[in-house]
Amino acid sequence: MASLLSGRDIVVVGQQPWDTQLGSNCKDIALEFSRNNRVLYVNSPLDRNTLLRHRRTAAVQSRLRVIRGETDGIELISNNLWVVNPGEIVESINWLPASGLYSMLNKLNNRRFAKSIQKAIEKLNFTNVILFNDNDIFRSFHLKELLSPDVSIYYSRDFILAGGYWKKHGEQLEPQLIAKSDVCVANSSYLATYCKLYNPRGYDVGQGCDLTLAQEAQDAPCPTDLQRITGPLIGYVGALVSSRLDLEVLRYLSEQRPDWSIVLIGPEDEEFTNSQLHSLPNVHFLGMKAPGELPAYVRHFDVCLNPQRLNLLTIGNYPRKVDEYLALGKPVVATRTEAMSSFEEYVYLADNKEDYVHLIALALTQTGPNWQQQRRDFAATHTWENSVAKIYQAVLDFYAQRRADRQRTAQRRQSASPENEASLVVSI
Repeated sequence: MASLLSGRDIVVVGQQPWDTQLGSNCKDIALEFSRNNRVLYVNSPLDRNTLLRHRRTAAVQSRLRVIRGETDGIELISNNLWVVNPGEIVESINWLPASGLYSMLNKLNNRRFAKSIQKAIEKLNFTNVILFNDNDIFRSFHLKELLSPDVSIYYSRDFILAGGYWKKHGEQLEPQLIAKSDVCVANSSYLATYCKLYNPRGYDVGQGCDLTLAQEAQDAPCPTDLQRITGPLIGYVGALVSSRLDLEVLRYLSEQRPDWSIVLIGPEDEEFTNSQLHSLPNVHFLGMKAPGELPAYVRHFDVCLNPQRLNLLTIGNYPRKVDEYLALGKPVVATRTEAMSSFEEYVYLADNKEDYVHLIALALTQTGPNWQQQRRDFAATHTWENSVAKIYQAVLDFYAQRRADRQRTAQRRQSASPENEASLVVSI
């Protein structure tokens, strides 16, 4: 499919560094951008607290070499795609109350961040840039003014104001950032509706899924630590975070169906680590795995889970792992949310913990080749190419509107010119 936008220079800022071990929408979008455009992916700047607490780590030392001028911090990742580590330290200010002091220091942080980005832009000879901001509310709040991009795009992929860190200042700043962005795009209808509260140019651009790993895993052998687990394997892959996942659903499943094995793969937060689940004989924590290993585990699950809690953090969240499960043809049982409504024909949606037991039992009976192919075909419609094409279309819509606005302004000025006024007098 021909790209709607090509030959442009795009700067991507966000929350996740390029070397993150977790799935990242921002990285996937940047890679898709780079197929037809030049892309600069900007890692988060080093903050004062991280410097004080983790100075000896390799990541911090790498940032310090850039700050000391020993390296420019720019790395070529692939054709058309560069990653830069900013050469500035930003202050850790989230503990401050909303005040003039906080606003002043946040603007100072933005200026430092923008200074590093501008250096990289000039070194790479980027011009007329498009700025793509992945949910970075604070450090990137003033980048539109400081970098003067041709178009500024705000990307909403999570209702992050429900989280503690972002809530304090984000409730005030995110609506302002959405309002002043030229275009707002979101990966679910819920978040697109939220964006439209503050900006009429809000678009649901859906979500992509990398099908490559799923295709490569079709014949993958069963991982060693999974081979020892017996019974139907009911699995979840991803961060085990209590604010997003329902511990009670998992406990209930384990107790109601001791013949099922609940397999959980991913890093745990403190509540998961200290939960009763660790004492249940049919719940198996396999720890964190490299991204390339995960499809082999999913391939050998009998049913995949996404037991989300219902709260502001999850209700509009598009769970990319569901697409990754479906890409392997797996039956999926998930909590019903607004964002999951588009999956209803292909995913078993549960309203309560009792539903989970019934629906998993049903899913275990619907695993034949026809069921598998329907799920794969549905997942295949959720590509990053399709999602980014919608982002491009949103940008083109903005350009069309801007041209129309400029033409109307020029016409008004022409109508109000002294020559036209004189012509009007003569004609009267």
